[in-house]
Amino acid sequence: MNTFAVFGPVLLMWSFHFKTSWSNVTTEYDPPDYSPVSVDYGLFDVQCDKLSNRNFRSWFLPMVYSITFFLAMVGNFLVILTYAYFNRIKTMTDIFLLNLAVADLLFALSLPFWVASFFATWQMGLILCKAMHTIYKVSFFSGMLLLTCISVDRFFSITKAVAAHRYRSSAVCYGHVSSVVVWAMATLFSLPEIIYSHINGNQTCVAYSSGQEHLRVSVQVSQMVLGFALPALVMVFCYSCIFRTLMQARSFERNKALKVIFAVVVVFVASQLPYNVVMGLSTPSTTNCEYDNSLLYAMDVSRSLAFLRCCVNPFLYAFVGVKFRRDLLKLMKDLGCISKTCIVYSRGKRRSSTGLDTDTTSFSP
Repeated sequence: MNTFAVFGPVLLMWSFHFKTSWSNVTTEYDPPDYSPVSVDYGLFDVQCDKLSNRNFRSWFLPMVYSITFFLAMVGNFLVILTYAYFNRIKTMTDIFLLNLAVADLLFALSLPFWVASFFATWQMGLILCKAMHTIYKVSFFSGMLLLTCISVDRFFSITKAVAAHRYRSSAVCYGHVSSVVVWAMATLFSLPEIIYSHINGNQTCVAYSSGQEHLRVSVQVSQMVLGFALPALVMVFCYSCIFRTLMQARSFERNKALKVIFAVVVVFVASQLPYNVVMGLSTPSTTNCEYDNSLLYAMDVSRSLAFLRCCVNPFLYAFVGVKFRRDLLKLMKDLGCISKTCIVYSRGKRRSSTGLDTDTTSFSP
């Protein structure tokens, strides 16, 4: 029998079945669609460019912080040195002024570390990172609370002079106790910085991580209330009462004391109000890049202005007193910085203009 006759029908049937199956496969296959697809890029997060802010910080912050550091170191060091050299801790205000100078001096010492943290990765370890944030907060809160204590002390000394005179012998003791309480409260308010300050993945020293937004907002609100609103209310009340009392006085020193009070209130409001307003605006998170960049500019400027208080305080609260200025001149003479002629000239000029040599700290805030 012929071989084709045997296997031919089988091959024909197999080829027909294979062709039918392949045609079914090819006809059921749907080729992919390579046409362009529209993508909504608004659903993706776009990184906000802050190059202009970094460029602004690179020259503005070092300049302002350097000036603040130099003036604060000189002014507050002279205050501390004068108190220590003449041992002139005699009133409650003297104790508060000395502690205020220490707080401002500590604050000034942290400024170089802040400048370093703005421009480079943090290379000084976790302990110094925590110390930088802690010293800033402790000195900030202690400074604000001490300014409040000074205004309260001046309020009782001037408006309640008779009652204050009765407790004059124990005033120094009360001053020491109040100062200890102030530093303890400032440390308590700074516990979040002590606990949560760390070095993040970008090797930057930060107080809070991105996942602690609620904690950051709470701390900022408490700082605005305890570090600005409460001291401002107390100072406005105390100095308003002092102002009314001095307006009824008929002393030559009254006008000078009123000017000092006005300067104290203006400096406090002008330096602290813009910073707290910007802090309040930046408390909620924002997604507007332009608005966020504007807040960063405003924060750098207002914070630098607020930092200037640590170098202005010695001139407003210490150097305005006649006795303190006289002790400072004696100290400068003993150190060989000025001659005795300058002291004699200064004292004679003051006597010729006022007719008496009194201590203006009795009227000064």
